[in-house]
Amino acid sequence: MPALVAPLDRARRRDLLAALKELRGDLRASGWDRWDERVRVSPALLVAGAACQTGAAAAASWIGGRDMRLRGRVPVRELVEVLEDRTPRWLGDLAHRLAARASTARDDYPLVRELVRRAGCPMPTADGCVDGWATEAWTERGRLTDVLRRDPHLTAFAPRLFETPEPVASLAAHHEPGAPEQWPGALAALAAEGRLDRAVLLDACTARLLRGGPVLQLKPYRAVLESLRPTPEEERERTADWIALTADAPSPVAGQAQEVLARLAAAGQLAPARLAEMSAGVFFRPEKKLVRAQLTLLGRALARDPGTASVLLPVLGEAFGHPDTDVQERALKLAAAHLGDDGDLRARLAGLAHLLSPVHRARAVALLGADAAPAEEPGPYEEILPPLLPPAPLGPSPASVEETVELVAAVVNARVAPVEEFERALDGLVRHAHRDRAALAAALRPALADRYWLDPARRHYYTDDLPGLEHVAAAVLDARPSGPKPEALVTWRSDCHHADAAAARHARVVEAARGVVDGSLPFLLSTPTLTSGSLDPDALVSRLAEYARTGTRPGPVDFAQALFRVRRDASALPGAAALGTPEGERLAAWLGESGRPAAVTRRAGGVGFHGRDTLDRHLLDTGERAAAAAEFPPAFRALAAAREGAGRCWDAGDPDVLIAMLPEDRDTLAAWSLARVTSCALDDERGGTDMLPGLAAAGPAGPAGPALHLAVATGLGARHADDRLRSVDALLTLAGRRELDTALLGADLCELLEMGTVKPGRLADALRTAAATGAHATVWAVLSGVLPVLLTGSGDPRGTGELVETAAECAEQSRAVAEPLAGLEAVAARPGRSRLVTQAARLRDALRRNREAAATAVAPG
Repeated sequence: MPALVAPLDRARRRDLLAALKELRGDLRASGWDRWDERVRVSPALLVAGAACQTGAAAAASWIGGRDMRLRGRVPVRELVEVLEDRTPRWLGDLAHRLAARASTARDDYPLVRELVRRAGCPMPTADGCVDGWATEAWTERGRLTDVLRRDPHLTAFAPRLFETPEPVASLAAHHEPGAPEQWPGALAALAAEGRLDRAVLLDACTARLLRGGPVLQLKPYRAVLESLRPTPEEERERTADWIALTADAPSPVAGQAQEVLARLAAAGQLAPARLAEMSAGVFFRPEKKLVRAQLTLLGRALARDPGTASVLLPVLGEAFGHPDTDVQERALKLAAAHLGDDGDLRARLAGLAHLLSPVHRARAVALLGADAAPAEEPGPYEEILPPLLPPAPLGPSPASVEETVELVAAVVNARVAPVEEFERALDGLVRHAHRDRAALAAALRPALADRYWLDPARRHYYTDDLPGLEHVAAAVLDARPSGPKPEALVTWRSDCHHADAAAARHARVVEAARGVVDGSLPFLLSTPTLTSGSLDPDALVSRLAEYARTGTRPGPVDFAQALFRVRRDASALPGAAALGTPEGERLAAWLGESGRPAAVTRRAGGVGFHGRDTLDRHLLDTGERAAAAAEFPPAFRALAAAREGAGRCWDAGDPDVLIAMLPEDRDTLAAWSLARVTSCALDDERGGTDMLPGLAAAGPAGPAGPALHLAVATGLGARHADDRLRSVDALLTLAGRRELDTALLGADLCELLEMGTVKPGRLADALRTAAATGAHATVWAVLSGVLPVLLTGSGDPRGTGELVETAAECAEQSRAVAEPLAGLEAVAARPGRSRLVTQAARLRDALRRNREAAATAVAPG
């Protein structure tokens, strides 16, 4: 290509550019059948187009096009050859423009470097170029240190390694601090040789750590800092940075900074005021290890110089409010050891004593005086739970063709459409197609013109059913598959509820599309009246009455979905029976006994992640719903059939869509979902608890039965925090709706703990989160049924101490009045100062104080 372009003058090149652009557009629009041609033509087209461009901006835009690249790279040698007749200023402008393109700058670094060399201009150091430079240095032959020594742009790029939003790929992959030929060792070696400014690297490291970010992202910069081995003087110069890191950085970074400051304090290089400033930030952190280390550091400083007590002791007030009572106790002990006779200092600490847990109040009064006692008795405890909000009604169907088209286009083009938008759009299509299908089609066609099944060039791919709303829209537009339906591929298919629900959803749109074509459906019976998917029975009676008046025959699938959605309210039964139609009789029976949810039975067993039989999980089997199995169309019959609980669930979907199909059968859905929830607790899966918040809020008539309680209990022991948080949301929602059976939930948790499905530490984290929202009484009611099993069992499972600590906090805050739990006294009386023993004693004392306070409150006089 360079040889073909070389004889062409500027005018000829400009003339060719239009044809090259046309060829590029043709290749870009081509399908997979021309993939081989694209692979062969694109690199040459890239070079030819770059040679024919006049301005640097246009050339950068052409070269930056990703559609003409092979594996992201460009042919550097050929591009440089066809551009070598341009002026140095033009080449430098092109280099800087390519470097500014974030999506391609990394891959284009070799080209940018060569253009800069020929132009003699400064090297651009945009983020993408830094990544490209580091990648080139690592992949070049030879030791990394030797490669960097020869690099003329070393001093420009090395500080920029610490300024990119995320670590560049090469640094992130090769940053072992002990390896001399990885990035940290190489940078340290070059700094020792004077090729890099050591102070610049140290400042860049600390500045990047101060910017924060995930621990893994900060790990390379910590490795560089460790390899540089700052001297005591360099550490002292950056005291302010270390203090800021101890307050706000992730735990590993804060711990590293804390060690640096501890060395400075031991050497007398950290002023008491700076140590107090550091301590105030650390005491505000939740990590107990850091806080305890800081208390130790304060104790050593006070032992070395007792005269600093007036500066250092006031900061202990921050530790008084730490959630860990052991930290509070250590802070009190430290104050007792160094307080002396300073009345002002004693008064300052007494003013902060209200932050202490009740278990330490008596000791605080003995140490700090009467001022440390609470100023007044707290008022009645108030539980904070999510408000009981009425269910949101579904918006009306679109009133006009224009509104329908706008809503349909939004749903079709959305990656995930909310249930309410899908339902309104579907009903709008059916209604307006029945009124004037031609007018609806005329307005709908331009709104969906980008769909492949309407594009003449791509229409030959339309050989099968379309998904979701598109299937009905295609029926409105009379767009039919252009060829015979392809033979079904033999693929693995899960037999879980997700596959059956997907088949039922598709049967519904197929029936709606058929009704659009033959004009038999004036509107849908199954459109919900609430956003949760529930359908008001009186609304369904009214719709059936309108069908009877107009002589319309209900669609079997539409009516089956309506029955699954209708709220089973017996007050609507007379109205349904009075319709005098077969559907009215079926609705009346459904509102009575035949619509009752399937029975759910529990058993232990299942298959683990690696295919082994296991007894560490529950399975829930659902019985058959006889009326639905006998009368519903085949697509919905599978959802009514008896189903054995599976040990694994390999499918997933939008939980709101599935809930909207059976919003009144929450326990059935919970039983089907238990396998995915259990996998989050045992098999390191994510997202299996996504249905729980929706199930807790659905209904409003479907019961929150044993299956939903078991699913929530299992989700509270999920491995990942986001799954536990969703389970906490479900628990609090049920509590706010007065549907939570704390005794049932506690019994389920006892069983799950014994089976090993739920680990105490994860459960403690989940319940501590729930309690932090203000639901102390609810969490206490759950834990009061769980702890006796753990405290009287053999051994102390890891995390039991955290559970007891959460229970003690809830008992103190809610002022729960209860008899001592079984096994609590024996555990509290054990020797030693383990967390379990300490927190058991705290819980015992809290329950004793609450009983005494309650007795005093009701005593005569």
